[in-house]
Parts: sequence; C-alpha cells; structure tokens
Amino acid sequence: MFIKQPFDEFLGLQYERISDNQIKIYLPLKPLYLNSLGVVHGGIISSLADVAMCNVPEADPSGVQTAVTVDLKVSFLSPAKGEFLLADARVFKKGKRLIHAECLIYNDQNTLVAKANGIYMYRNK
Repeated sequence: MFIKQPFDEFLGLQYERISDNQIKIYLPLKPLYLNSLGVVHGGIISSLADVAMCNVPEADPSGVQTAVTVDLKVSFLSPAKGEFLLADARVFKKGKRLIHAECLIYNDQNTLVAKANGIYMYRNK
C-alpha cells in the first residue's frame, strides 16, 4: 500500500515496490516541472525524493502515511531532463521511532541526477 494524496496524483507518480525496504517511483516529466533553464526544478526533485523515501514504510490500509519527514537533504549532481525521472529509495536503518532512508534519482538515460538522505519519524509509535 502506498500513500494516497492529491499532490502525488498531480505529479503523476507511478509506484513499484521492490522489497519491504525499497521502492521505485517514476515521474513522467511535463513542461510545468521545468525551471527557466529548461531543466527540472529542484523543488520537484526534492519532492520526488521525499515522497519516495516516505513511501518505503507501507502506508496504513486507508492510504495514510505511517511516517513524517524530520530531516531531508538533497544533493543535485547533474541537470535533470528527459522523458521521466526514476527515484530509487531504500531504508537503511529502522529504529523504534526513526527511519533513515536514502534515494537516488536517475533520468531516462540512467544518469544519476540527485541523491537524497532523509530521516522519518513513525507517527504512532
């Protein structure tokens, strides 16, 4: 189960669960997502990374997220452009209250365009 929220639907995200600790999210690119230089806006990339990492822990049965963002760091490595972006997110440490995750974002040519790290807190633990 993935989080159900209007923003993710607006972006047109497509989800794929790889394992309990890894998911991939595809973002089809639209002209709306480009900045004045003609590359994907950093805010879109940051949102994609955050959504991906927040979705690794499964949502509850109604689609409500089970964790919220505590800290997010995004490093932009290459201009992002093409037909789509792919976020590959995984959890590398789960504690009693916190989840540590990382996300690599690639373009449609399999070029790494950004890397993100996030810390998420379980809502009900």
